[in-house]
Amino acid sequence: MVDASFIVGIVGNVISILVFASPIGTFWRIVKNKSTEEFKWLPYVTTLLSTSLWSFYGILKPDGLLVLTVNGAGAVLEAIYVIIFLIYAPKKTKLSMIKMVAAVNIGFLALVVFITLYVLHGSIRLLVIGVLCAALTIGMYASPMAAMTTVIKTKSVEYMPFSLSFFLFLNGGIWSTYSVLVKDYFIGVPNALGFALGTAQLIIYFMYRGQTVPGKAQETDEEQGSGHLIGKVEMAQTGNLPKASSLPKQPLSRQDSAVKIIKAFSMPPLELQSFWNQRDFTGEMGQKNAISK
Repeated sequence: MVDASFIVGIVGNVISILVFASPIGTFWRIVKNKSTEEFKWLPYVTTLLSTSLWSFYGILKPDGLLVLTVNGAGAVLEAIYVIIFLIYAPKKTKLSMIKMVAAVNIGFLALVVFITLYVLHGSIRLLVIGVLCAALTIGMYASPMAAMTTVIKTKSVEYMPFSLSFFLFLNGGIWSTYSVLVKDYFIGVPNALGFALGTAQLIIYFMYRGQTVPGKAQETDEEQGSGHLIGKVEMAQTGNLPKASSLPKQPLSRQDSAVKIIKAFSMPPLELQSFWNQRDFTGEMGQKNAISK
């Protein structure tokens, strides 16, 4: 008879790998255009570190095969994304990225592996790696809380996409179940938190669904406002529009927030911390929205 934890782990593998694979469209565009344009590289570097550490945890842990497979696949995908970015990034960006990759994905990771294998002994090895991995995952799940606060303040779900909340709920739920079955607190604690936050976000979403941001209904020419946002995206992609566009401009705070929503639809959960903590992702987000349409 097949163990229930194995079945749940397989389902978790499928869901997580689909999430890891979500940026493929972005990198297909980079390869096709032979340019990274305004896309940001930091989320992929940090996600590579996280998946690498979880893969190492899966190697150390007895019966950690399913943890190793999902994060190993994620690490391979993230490594491919990083390599593609390095190939097509501008020289200045490439140099900064190489330094970060060398420091984080090579230096720090090698240091952790060395200390774990040659300095630590017995069960303390798994404890140290487990705590480190759990901390990274908690940071990932906690980062979208700003969106919940914004929804409550504005009474509108415009600033919290349903897909992001649903994936937090689904991913956290399946891995929480797995952790209970295999009695692994390092997997269970952060994913239980993610499940709780995902549930809270879904509740908030359905509470405020259909409501709009105050003042939005008073816009007299919504079509022109949308035209300005599309115009900025086209200018960033093709350079065909002049810098001084005559189209009406939306307030910066609303436009930034709207574009952040678009980005969140396609971002893997492991990239969320870098995304929500950086305010300069608007160029990338707007371009990804244009492509998805």
